[in-house]
Amino acid sequence: MFTPPLAKLIEQLQKLPGIGPKNAQRLALHIIKRSDKDAEALAQAILDAKRRVGLCQKCFHLSADPVCEICRNPSRVQSTICVVADSKDVIALEKTREYQGLYHVIGGVISPMDGIGPEQLHIQPLIQRVSQEKIEEVILAINPSVEGETTTLYIGQLVKPFTKVTRIAFGLPMGGDLEYADEITLARALEGRRDFD
Repeated sequence: MFTPPLAKLIEQLQKLPGIGPKNAQRLALHIIKRSDKDAEALAQAILDAKRRVGLCQKCFHLSADPVCEICRNPSRVQSTICVVADSKDVIALEKTREYQGLYHVIGGVISPMDGIGPEQLHIQPLIQRVSQEKIEEVILAINPSVEGETTTLYIGQLVKPFTKVTRIAFGLPMGGDLEYADEITLARALEGRRDFD
C-alpha cells in the first residue's frame, strides 16, 4: 500500500514506545512533507543523540559529558540522594521543582523472571557513594510495582547501615510509573516520604 521507502520509515517509527501503526503513519507522512533540510536536521539530531549521550559516571543519569549537569551543580543539596530506576524518573521528578538533591539511577528493577538481578543494576556504585560521601538521606523513589517493591526493600537494607533511608509516599498508584504521574502527585509523594522500615 505504501511505497517501500515510506513503508520502511513507518515500520521504524512503530518501534518507538507508544507509537502504534496510525501514529507511525501520521509521523512518516509529516516527515515526508517537511523540507529536506528539516528531515536532515531530524536525522542528524537522532544520530548525534545516539552517538553522544551516555551515562554519568557518578549517578548514571543520561549525559553528554562524563559527569551530568545535576551532579556538577554546586547549588544542589549534596547530602541527599534520590534513587530511581530510570532517567525518565529523574526528568519527571525535576519537573516538580521540589527536589534539590542528587540522584542515582540504578538502571531498572530486580526482576528474576526477566533475568535481572542486583548485579545487573547500578546498586554497588550507590553503596560506594553512600559509604564514602557525607550522605544524610537516601530517598527511594522506585515505581510501586512488585519488582519495584523488591528492589526498594533490597536497596533499603543495604543502605540503612550508612544513613537515613526514606521512600516517597504512596500517592502514586500501585503499578503506576513516575514518568506518567503529574507534577502535583509527584511533589506530594516527595513531601510525604517516610522512614524506610
